[in-house]
Amino acid sequence: MRFGILLTLLVVTSAASIQASDPTLTVITPRGIQRGAEHVVTFSGARLKDAEEVLFYDPGFEVVKIEPDEKNANIVRATIKVAPDCELGEKTAQVRTKTGVSDYRTFFVGALPAVPEKEPNTEFSAAQAIEQNVTVEGVVQNEDVDYFVVEAKKGQRLSVEVEGMRFGQTLFDPYIAILDAKRFELSAVDDSPLVRQDAVTSITVPEDGKYIIEMRESGYGGNGNCRYRLHVGQFPRPTAIFPAGGKAGDEVEFTFIGDAGGPIKQKVTLPADGRSEVQVFAQDDRGISPSGHTVRVSPDPNAFEVEPNNSLAEATAVAFPSAFNGVLEAAGDHDYIKFNAKKGQTYEVECYGRRIRTGIDPVMHIFRIKDGKALSGNDDSRGPDSYIRFAVPEDGEYAVRIMDHLGRGGEDFVYRVEFQAVVPKLTLGIPRTARYSQNRQRIYVARGNRFGSIISASRANFGGELVLEDMQLPAGVNIVAAPMPANLNTMPVMFEAAADAPLGGALVDFRAKLNDESKNISGRFQNRADFVISAPGQSLYVWKDVERLPVVVVDELPFSIEIVQPQVPIVRNGSMQLKIVAKKKEGWDEQISVQFPFRAPGIGATSSVKIPKGQTEVLYPLSANGNAAIGKWPVYALGSANVGGSAWVSSQMATLEVAEPYVGLAIQRASVELGQETEIVAEVSILKDLAAPAKVQLVGLPHKVTAPALEITKDTKELVFKVKTEADSPAGNHKNIFCQVVVTVNNEPITHARVGGTELRVDKPLPKPVAAPAKKPEPKPAAVAAAPKPPVVKRLTRLEKLRLEAKKAAGGAE
Repeated sequence: MRFGILLTLLVVTSAASIQASDPTLTVITPRGIQRGAEHVVTFSGARLKDAEEVLFYDPGFEVVKIEPDEKNANIVRATIKVAPDCELGEKTAQVRTKTGVSDYRTFFVGALPAVPEKEPNTEFSAAQAIEQNVTVEGVVQNEDVDYFVVEAKKGQRLSVEVEGMRFGQTLFDPYIAILDAKRFELSAVDDSPLVRQDAVTSITVPEDGKYIIEMRESGYGGNGNCRYRLHVGQFPRPTAIFPAGGKAGDEVEFTFIGDAGGPIKQKVTLPADGRSEVQVFAQDDRGISPSGHTVRVSPDPNAFEVEPNNSLAEATAVAFPSAFNGVLEAAGDHDYIKFNAKKGQTYEVECYGRRIRTGIDPVMHIFRIKDGKALSGNDDSRGPDSYIRFAVPEDGEYAVRIMDHLGRGGEDFVYRVEFQAVVPKLTLGIPRTARYSQNRQRIYVARGNRFGSIISASRANFGGELVLEDMQLPAGVNIVAAPMPANLNTMPVMFEAAADAPLGGALVDFRAKLNDESKNISGRFQNRADFVISAPGQSLYVWKDVERLPVVVVDELPFSIEIVQPQVPIVRNGSMQLKIVAKKKEGWDEQISVQFPFRAPGIGATSSVKIPKGQTEVLYPLSANGNAAIGKWPVYALGSANVGGSAWVSSQMATLEVAEPYVGLAIQRASVELGQETEIVAEVSILKDLAAPAKVQLVGLPHKVTAPALEITKDTKELVFKVKTEADSPAGNHKNIFCQVVVTVNNEPITHARVGGTELRVDKPLPKPVAAPAKKPEPKPAAVAAAPKPPVVKRLTRLEKLRLEAKKAAGGAE
């Protein structure tokens, strides 16, 4: 199991710190707090002693004071006031220290006062007595069953909801049941789609008396991390909401379904602030539901199914633009929607079911009504939900069918189908790669220093160059970023802090846009923390998405690094030694590890290099393949060192130019006998002006085979390498032979690491021929014929001459 799988951006700390801080946050306790009250909340993790601020992603919180634990540097306590109107449900926070910012974790806000679980309560006959309308905070240990008893009156609603797996601490699958005093089970629930692996239920109390709530892990497991909050009371506890969305800015009447007391109607005005989803909570005179229902906010009004609509002939007609809302009310129910469309139109047809926390596992098909032909279908393109991109083939009438994957149905099998035109979409992130594994979706930059990150962009339905939008950064911080080219999906971004920047931080709405003012296309940063996974690469049970990027300023560091800006390009099939220089404060001398995070297409680099103690510079080897992208690219180096803990800084944003080679070589193949000499000839192409001679070395020759280096000038047409072998050189056909060319410009080398390519065949000498026996003299002919005319001499090529010489050396006839 993994908890909070985030990429690791290591810490920036102060040289003056006793212990440098890479703050981490493991858990927030209590796991939930009551709104309208003041609470002492404990943040536990690692290296939190110098905490200065709690950053909340949601409104409604005021930090009164922060107190580090005197005995434990891994704990900090904050006194927090929660606003009376703070929205209920899951909230997100992280801790900013003087030297960093933690990863984020969640906690819950409820409406009811909390009471602790008290052991022993593991026997049905010894259930812990509680009042109604409270939240019990407890822990399930291995094979633990917790029982609670409440008094209830006939006709009352008794609702129960548990928060457990949603805490994101461990693989904890809660089970709840309501039983009467005779141990007769009135309701039992393991998983509720509304709350995923957690559970909700409600009953109408059949008679006055005592009722027992059973709380345990579904498989009778448990451990110290299986914390839960059990809400018990008369509050509404529906399981679904209908419709599952509405138009932005409209007042919509919603019906809550699945509550023991029957349907509950409630009017809500949906926001028009760009959000696509909001939480709506069922509320009446007896309370408010602990968890809300996810409803969609879209630009189009609602349309509703009209039963019967179980066949194409009975399909409910809808007019666009609209979003369709329906319920698969019984097992085997199929709902059909029909609409008119014209050839050339394209729609994104998206069904929302499991994503809005209902029990349906939707399957969609699109039919042409005139002949009933199925044109497209989908089951799980959006997790368990369905999505079809439908290009209308011809003018006419079409239908969408919605069904459950297993043919199930029920009053709370609510779904929503949105028909949207294909529109541009842009999402930003920080890539999770092994090479850049220190990046934990958070930025902290030391005073007077820099920190770089790689930002990724996911474009949909558009292309083009991207630029960052203006954003509200912490005081004293500025950002350096080149445009992201249309053919790339990553870009380096540099954050710089002034020497006097105040220590502080902010959750930044990090945005980018298409670099075309005529088109209003923009997108924002998104990040997902994976809290509970069954096994690496397996089912993800608990996660949390956020849409802001933490950026903080931390204490000064005792070192910085700089790239010495190269004055020459790196060429295709070439290499470069990029010089990195470190500045170390007096009295501090530690090894600095350097990485090269952003690489233009076709550029390669070693994973890291080190600046040892006692030294202040290092050469970082780079290479370019034959298809490296031509142009000028922003690059930076990222350095880390031990300052009592790991600290990270970046160089300035430098420029790496990738260019075409200066020379080209076409090298002929050659052969030679062991112990002999031969020539390898290369035709030279001057591709750029050579201000000074270039040095050329034949590379890849086998052991004990040598060839002197040569030079190329602007007038060189041909090179002839004199190749010498030894008697014990390795024989065979040696194929990986090429030239390395070094051109000097601005007193800096431009290394063409691999130019041309050829083969050298090294042969063993043939055995010396054995002398033939003397022949008997033949009689002279009676008459001597006239001597034949000499053959016409053909001009031999260089390669033919080499072959002839080799043949003579082997003792063959001319």
